[in-house]
Amino acid sequence: MNADVFLDKADAVATAAAVKSGKITATAAVSAALERIAVADRTFNCFTNVMADRALADAEKIDSAIANNENPGPLAGVPFAVKNLFDIGGITTLAGSKINADNPPATRDAAAVARLRQAGAVLLGTLNMDEYAYGFVTENSHYGPTRNPHDTARIAGGSSGGSAAAVAGGLVPITLGSDTNGSIRVPAALCGVFGFKPTYGRLSRAGAYLFSSSLDCVGPFGRSLRDMALLYDIMQGPDADDPVCTKRPPELCLPQLDRGIAGLRIAVADGYFTTGAEPEALDAVEIVAQALTNVLNCGKETVKTTTNPPKIGGLATVSIPESDRARAAAFMITACEGANLHLENLRSRPQDFDPATRDRFLAGALIPAAWYLQAQRFRHWYRDRLREIWQQIDIILAPATPITAPLIGIEKMVIAGQETRVRPNLGIFTQPLSFIGLPVLCVPVKRPGALPLGVQIIGAPYSEAVILRVAAVLESQGIISAESISP
Repeated sequence: MNADVFLDKADAVATAAAVKSGKITATAAVSAALERIAVADRTFNCFTNVMADRALADAEKIDSAIANNENPGPLAGVPFAVKNLFDIGGITTLAGSKINADNPPATRDAAAVARLRQAGAVLLGTLNMDEYAYGFVTENSHYGPTRNPHDTARIAGGSSGGSAAAVAGGLVPITLGSDTNGSIRVPAALCGVFGFKPTYGRLSRAGAYLFSSSLDCVGPFGRSLRDMALLYDIMQGPDADDPVCTKRPPELCLPQLDRGIAGLRIAVADGYFTTGAEPEALDAVEIVAQALTNVLNCGKETVKTTTNPPKIGGLATVSIPESDRARAAAFMITACEGANLHLENLRSRPQDFDPATRDRFLAGALIPAAWYLQAQRFRHWYRDRLREIWQQIDIILAPATPITAPLIGIEKMVIAGQETRVRPNLGIFTQPLSFIGLPVLCVPVKRPGALPLGVQIIGAPYSEAVILRVAAVLESQGIISAESISP
């Protein structure tokens, strides 16, 4: 079997199965991916470092294990890459920064990277990002902008833009990113791939360069729901090296994908989540809502569990109070915690920062402590309001971004007739959710001939399996689909 042709459409699960069955070798799969990167990444600019020799050596070990009838792991021979804030043993962790290039190499792999490699995945390199993960555009002044494979004049989103674009561009089937205020969900939506932000603390962040400790999560990008479920399952588990990593036992999601959604109470977020968006972003939510309504027998079960009448796609709506304030408080906490990590370099090397990142960190360093504390108090209040909602509803739908991918280099966009800045406002629908650590899956809505848009499937803490079941129904109906662009 021609590995390059096979990898055009194969997800990670199918690739591993082909390697384990002998249809292709791990070496062939990795070689094909490296050849794609060598050609296509000249345009996309996803990678900051390609580890070809190491990857081929790891692939050979997978092939040897298979030849010796040893278990190569559930991700046998699957090529992957990671946002360059994950530690890789022997490689300097850049976190998108020129300053970090002076640091010594990492001594070992980050926990998430190590768990994927232990499962047989083959690491090909590191991926471009906004400096220190502070941004939604991946227009890095040091390493250049990452381009959206669906239209290379447009941004890939950020801060995990390289991770999303590498999957969308057909370079690798799976990648890792991080999400503080939406940095997995925004690029996943704009690049038309799946992006999964688990519950805060569910996956270990050990060995990942932090931006805002009380918000940061790590998570995967991929081409299919079964990839999302498998990667999440592999990366679960307590880790003493990450103090916020939960001690809850893993809950395997892949075996639950086919359980369906009977009895689930699903609603669409209204109010804040229906303003400040272009009509096509809201239409994408309605498409998803209508499909789920059809499965839930015209939404009768869902409507009965909410106080609002059905409004969007046949599903009931739900108002999440004070989401605008939640976003403002998230901005404040992010700025304060991020700036605190970089105070010394802000004093001694301000000229070496990306100017956009430096200015936001400087602003964060000047925020009074009383404001930060008040934002944290509001955070507790907002979390309590969501707890009340989760007593009545299992899943909430919302747009992932207000618009499709803007052009590279533009500073302002027009939404609902109002001019607003691009960088801070691509995450208007993601920030209120990560603010209290909710698990969210961004799914690409099928829109033939149009630029990608994503919808957020939101659940209560630790409801990842339920979220994935809802998405699996949508995928089986052809409502959502990740379309990679062949190099």
